[in-house]
Amino acid sequence: MALGSGNYNKGLEVPNAHKALDNMKYEIAAELNLPVYQGSEDYWGNLSSKDCGRVGGQMVKRMISMAQSQMTNQ
Repeated sequence: MALGSGNYNKGLEVPNAHKALDNMKYEIAAELNLPVYQGSEDYWGNLSSKDCGRVGGQMVKRMISMAQSQMTNQ
């Protein structure tokens, strides 16, 4: 797939993953008291890259924790 083709979601393994990740992103942003709100058209240009990175880092931590929990419950 060529970069910039606009088809980055084509063939997702989990069709609802984008919505779930988006919800997680805004939930974490709210917990960190960052001034972004769901429905804001994903404009985060008023935030520092440090704050955006904090959100991404927390998302990764949660996803790892969720995966570990699922692995131990099998």
